[in-house]
Amino acid sequence: MPLVSVVMPVYNSAATLGTAVRSVLTQTHSDLELLITDDQSSDDSMDLLRDFAKEDERVLPERAPEQGGAGRARNLAMQRARGDYIAFLDSDDMWLPEKTERQLAFAAEGAAPLTFTSYFKMAAAYAGESTDWVPNGRVVRARKHVDYRAMLFQDHIGALTAMYDRNVLGTRLMPEMRKRQDYALWLSIMRDGFDARGLAEPLAVYRAAQAGSLSSNKLSLVQYNWALYRQHEHLSVPRATQALVGAAWQSLRNSRI
Repeated sequence: MPLVSVVMPVYNSAATLGTAVRSVLTQTHSDLELLITDDQSSDDSMDLLRDFAKEDERVLPERAPEQGGAGRARNLAMQRARGDYIAFLDSDDMWLPEKTERQLAFAAEGAAPLTFTSYFKMAAAYAGESTDWVPNGRVVRARKHVDYRAMLFQDHIGALTAMYDRNVLGTRLMPEMRKRQDYALWLSIMRDGFDARGLAEPLAVYRAAQAGSLSSNKLSLVQYNWALYRQHEHLSVPRATQALVGAAWQSLRNSRI
């Protein structure tokens, strides 16, 4: 049974944290560790995490020595990982109960060390548990196969569904960027010659704005995408512009779901 290290950054997430943590602990594949880094929260997040840790030894929370953002929090968690696979979940999203089991079986079928799945979108105010989730029509569909070129022009991987094989790739950390660290990680893996495979079944649930809403947060990602293309991927201005248009189109399309 492969051990899965689940990486979760936390910052002032007390309102949704319990749902996210329980969605991991109720996985049908139970051989996992939940590595949580609290990024200097000022609410009750760390107290909640300590309570979870007392009840289940798989919950392994630590407080970041200083506030460094989600990327650094994820990296601190990954540096503690012991698992064969590393997977990601944010503290306001959730996994469906068979996510890990089905994705591990899918990963074993192919040669790609990076896999991802389709996922549902839920209303921001959703207060239920993952075990209560009723499938809806808001589904972001996973592409079957993604290589570096395809990934440059659209980020096809929902971070809450991503899982990589640590035995093949080693521990791959995220670059120290304020935003888009996850996208940069997938690109770095693919730049090294590894493709990603997508599982069509939706196995996670993303907390999102109302369908049809393109939030200011999404719009603010334009500058971070541009920095990623120019500074990390070293694209020319014309190619970076083309990639930025593709990313903007994807954000617009996904916002309608």
